Amino acid sequence: MLGARGGWRALRRCASLPRAVRLRVREALGAREPAEAVRVQGWVRSVRSQKEVLFLHINDGSSLESLQVVADPSLEKRDLTYGSAVEVQGKLVKSPHKMQNMELQAETIHVVGPCDIWSFPLKMKERHPLEYVRQFPHLRCRNNTLGALLRIRSEATASIHSFFQDNGYVHIHTPIITSNDCEGAGELFQIETSREAKESVEKSHFFNVPAFLTVSGQLHLEVMAGAFTHVFTFGPTFRAENSQSRRHLAEFYMVEAELSFTESLQDIMQVMEDLFKTVTSTVLSKCPRDVELFHKYVAPAQKTKDRLEQILKHKFMIISYSEAVEILKQAPQTFTFKPEWGCDLQTEHEKYLVKHCGEVPVFVVNYPYDLKPFYMRDNEDGPQHTVAAVDLLVPGVGELCGGSLREERLPFLESRLQRLGLTDAYQWYLDLRKFGSVPHGGFGMGFERYLQYILGVDNIKDVIPFPRFSHSCLL
Repeated sequence: MLGARGGWRALRRCASLPRAVRLRVREALGAREPAEAVRVQGWVRSVRSQKEVLFLHINDGSSLESLQVVADPSLEKRDLTYGSAVEVQGKLVKSPHKMQNMELQAETIHVVGPCDIWSFPLKMKERHPLEYVRQFPHLRCRNNTLGALLRIRSEATASIHSFFQDNGYVHIHTPIITSNDCEGAGELFQIETSREAKESVEKSHFFNVPAFLTVSGQLHLEVMAGAFTHVFTFGPTFRAENSQSRRHLAEFYMVEAELSFTESLQDIMQVMEDLFKTVTSTVLSKCPRDVELFHKYVAPAQKTKDRLEQILKHKFMIISYSEAVEILKQAPQTFTFKPEWGCDLQTEHEKYLVKHCGEVPVFVVNYPYDLKPFYMRDNEDGPQHTVAAVDLLVPGVGELCGGSLREERLPFLESRLQRLGLTDAYQWYLDLRKFGSVPHGGFGMGFERYLQYILGVDNIKDVIPFPRFSHSCLL
């Protein structure tokens, strides 16, 4: 009985002790009042030991800024180094330094995971160029620049979903494996099982038909747009373009939307403009320090911040494809690709058009009929035959979004599919026009290209979490 009473007294004493509250680094830095007992976990960004005091800076990915930890030198351990994972408990107090609001006075420091600083490729206090950290796809997220990028990606993703949900759109999970080639360019990754890949003889397919990684969720969204007036998807898409340029990715994320009961290309353009401005405003307001890092250190010559602030204040311009071609023909510069009516606009053309229009985003509408896919709506004009298509061009990048009104008239669609020899493959698509078809349209925006634009990054591979094809490894 005496032992039991002693145990209860010990439990009461433990219960009376202050319990350490776990805080993220961002929460600790933003705290308004001191706290007696807090616990912070993260990775060491710097260590500085003096005779009477030990300084640490720790970061857990929640903020660009690190939390300063002040400790007695007796708490220093041999494995307390740059890059090591730690848990620190102590008091959160007002910092005497102007550059920070709070700091942590450590009472205990526990090294959870040591780090071999001699072989760790990221070095303390070095501003590694993006080309260097690209060699280490499994470690580069610990670099400040990539950490900032991932927080921006997260905030932009949340803002895109909020925009569509706030405007009554239904989120659709479109398939990644499909038999459809939405773009019609034939640049697809075909899927085979490991067994099929080893066999050289004629074989049956796993899905009974050839299957590919999706290049777009548009056609599946159009199916859903027959039951829901506003739908969107946001997921991975794949293009088998054999290019290692700074503009191309084999895998990227695409934001796509479809609107039913719309007969105006202007309606589509308005959603595109509102989406761009809403998401950009949210990112600038919620990730100011992260965005500033890119604008100040990664791409200072681009003056991206000033340009974005001006763009958010003004309406986007609209010109026709025919007007664009005439502008290009009268340009004082010589293009690698000669601009001609009926030819696709190249990146050099798109950048010039934006510059000509005052470095503001430009909608180019009504492209040649023979230049665009079968599903775009025939304008029935002449003598230059066009479709109701639109591309959004932005400074320094070129095309950011592409969209169109869809051909909802069955005879027009049947005629075009027949000429292309696609009637059998798209019989299901024709069915959509037989049963309650309505005027509709939609668009798609490449997420990585959007990030490349708002951050001023030159190489699109620097705005993805993992570089897909690295010299060191393929994750």
